[in-house]
Amino acid sequence: MEPILQIEHVSIDFIQYDRGIRRRRLPVIRDLCLDILPGQITAVVGASGSGKSLLAHSILGILPYNSRMEGRILYDGELLTPKRAEKLRGKEIALIPQGVTWLDPLMKVGAQLRKGRNDAETKEKCRQALRRYGLGEDTEELYPFELSGGMARRVLIASAVIEKPRLIIADEPTPGLDARAAARILGHFRELAEEGAGVLFITHDLELALTVADRVAVFYAGETIEEADAADFSDEARLRHPFTRALWNAVPSRKFRPIPGAQPYPGTVSEGCPFAGQCGKCRAECRRAENIPLEPFEGGMVRCLYPEKGVEL
Repeated sequence: MEPILQIEHVSIDFIQYDRGIRRRRLPVIRDLCLDILPGQITAVVGASGSGKSLLAHSILGILPYNSRMEGRILYDGELLTPKRAEKLRGKEIALIPQGVTWLDPLMKVGAQLRKGRNDAETKEKCRQALRRYGLGEDTEELYPFELSGGMARRVLIASAVIEKPRLIIADEPTPGLDARAAARILGHFRELAEEGAGVLFITHDLELALTVADRVAVFYAGETIEEADAADFSDEARLRHPFTRALWNAVPSRKFRPIPGAQPYPGTVSEGCPFAGQCGKCRAECRRAENIPLEPFEGGMVRCLYPEKGVEL
């Protein structure tokens, strides 16, 4: 099966000025590689500041003006330029944003879903989308402040899928929801994947991601350090990178073991593995290596000089 989206060696940095005079580049994402397949949910998991949302912005072609991107992003095998992304955005490529504040507080839900179109066909498509997610026609006449948190989330999903997109980017779509409401939202993503869409699910919650994802890409300090099938997390010994194992053991349902130290700030790691300062198995080469590639290993992909398998930590 051919990927609907291919992210190949993408690096993103920002231009900054120290004291308004000295110009410097701040690297935020380094050598990022990721494929999204139709009919699958790929979860991107990482802590705040690891570059997850920036990845979504790069796909959508809405990076800040002071950013610079290297590498390439392919959609349907063709280069996804900012101009092409603008044409596809809201149609073939849809964003389900992190916050319900994306809804215009001064506009009724129906008007926001129709996006300026008032023909009979558009109105019926909007009603069908609302019904699909358990929202009645009366929802069209409500303002966002009249919606509950779960209703607002479902409105955002309905707005995203009206045009039947082929690629859906869900950026932290469940904050503030209880476990039952979050499970219901994720169930909607599974329905969309079963209809053939590729879903990129961005989250900091590994446990939540594993309830719905087919594959998991683990981010750390702006890098993809491991890609694995969700099934690999059923056995710690099948995880390949020390950070992935540490992250899995930090979740409450596992050993609830905290990871010592903190993720390095952007620009503070110029060479070597960014996890080296926290890794108990770090060797001298891990700190000095100029480029550690993401390579196939034991059925997955890992960015580590000394990946391990078969022994629980």
